[in-house]
Amino acid sequence: MVVLMAIAFTLATPWFRRNKLNLPKFLKKLTGFNAFWYSHHLFIIVYTLLIVHGYYLYLTKTWYQKTTWMYVAVPVILYTCERLTRAFRSSIKAVKILKVAVYPGNVLSLHMSKPQGFKYKSGQYMFVNCSAVSQFEWHPFSITSAPGDDYVSVHIRTLGDWTRQLKTVFSEVCQPPAAGKSGLLRAEGDNTSFPKILIDGPYGAPAQDYKKYDVVLLVGLGIGATPMISIVKDIINNMRMEDDSFPGSGLENGNYNNNNNKSKGFKTRKAYFYWVTREQGSFEWFKGIMNEVAEMDEKRVIELHNYCTSVYEEGDARSALITMLQSLHHAKNGVDVVSGTRVKSHFAKPNWRQVYKKIALHHPDTKIGVFYCGAPALTKELRQLASDFSHKTSTKFEFHKENF
Repeated sequence: MVVLMAIAFTLATPWFRRNKLNLPKFLKKLTGFNAFWYSHHLFIIVYTLLIVHGYYLYLTKTWYQKTTWMYVAVPVILYTCERLTRAFRSSIKAVKILKVAVYPGNVLSLHMSKPQGFKYKSGQYMFVNCSAVSQFEWHPFSITSAPGDDYVSVHIRTLGDWTRQLKTVFSEVCQPPAAGKSGLLRAEGDNTSFPKILIDGPYGAPAQDYKKYDVVLLVGLGIGATPMISIVKDIINNMRMEDDSFPGSGLENGNYNNNNNKSKGFKTRKAYFYWVTREQGSFEWFKGIMNEVAEMDEKRVIELHNYCTSVYEEGDARSALITMLQSLHHAKNGVDVVSGTRVKSHFAKPNWRQVYKKIALHHPDTKIGVFYCGAPALTKELRQLASDFSHKTSTKFEFHKENF
């Protein structure tokens, strides 16, 4: 039992689970998420041995005096119920693939039909299973569609063996896109060759509480922008619904009728979205959504800020030429030459202290919800700045994070 548990623990460490070690090729096949997943199912053998070990006690004679089964029964029952629940939920939530796109940076986008009764909040996530890759593995992904959309979408970045195989099986049924379509490969419509997908969810996440705040700061690092995209779309949809319900009382330059919003259970009147990515090609992931938000947000309720960290910061002589070309192109055509969207891109990393300062000046005596999704490296800085400005100004920042 100790040996089996040691194997499972070793393969669960980040070095082996994420293939961070430079191992020989034949050993690499024994690591990765699949190795972590299947090694953890050794618990079945461990529990069996535990029961056998406890059963053959020499100091007791009757079964009810042997208490091992009592301790083992509870977790086994809970685990079995969880498995049966997931199997049942996924079977009644049949989905149909509507559209597939493969983007630069090894990102796969899946648009699926929305199952009847599938209700979720922006910021939540769901588990996805693809039997063509593995019948038993379920992986969590943030939902990028808004609750008001008639479909469900996820954006999946290739970071491990399971996501790599998933991208491969879907790429086989895709073709190069037609003119005017984004992505490296695309497929949509009634395609019977799409692999079967099962979903389970939704499940709660910190970002789903954004509606509690009048003003929100959304920060996405790389693929961590996925829950924020859903929130941005949801804000736009709620604004549109509010304008339809209360003509002339909508959100004008960030101002709104608070009573109307509260009656709808929707408080947010201003959102600042900062998306930081290393590669220029990453802007392709949400190009359509960015343009949609820029077109629909006539009242400038949402501020979109895209940052590409692979370019020298603005003001640096080495980036002066591209900055000049970018400004000219955006002024003439209304499209950013870097991202290919209507949202103008910035270079290098944001000055987070200045970001907090700007928001604090514009929204005194206001509670700001700060939502971050991305690598843990930025968590400490954003949390510390939220604490500092909450103490030094009348604006209160409440920090929420989701790391991957």
